[in-house]
Amino acid sequence: MAERRYRIDAERGRLCLGSFEIPFPRSRGGRIAAGSALIGGGFLGFLPILGFWMVPAGLIVLSHDLPFVRRKRRRMAIWWRKRHPDVKRAGTK
Repeated sequence: MAERRYRIDAERGRLCLGSFEIPFPRSRGGRIAAGSALIGGGFLGFLPILGFWMVPAGLIVLSHDLPFVRRKRRRMAIWWRKRHPDVKRAGTK
């Protein structure tokens, strides 16, 4: 099976987003705080340094520890796959 492009590497403590890797805390409380901060910053995406990209990144971090967020993320992934079955990966057909 191919390695997932968007995942959390818990052994190394890194969030893998395609070819980018972002360090994140190894403690559960730290990950929840970082995910919440990313989502909060994403809602201020109209400001110069912050961006709307922070909301999905925060949800990915939170889905590692919170089952409710994990279920919602998985449902969204299934919905997206049903709606766009011809897309093999982000941006390619």
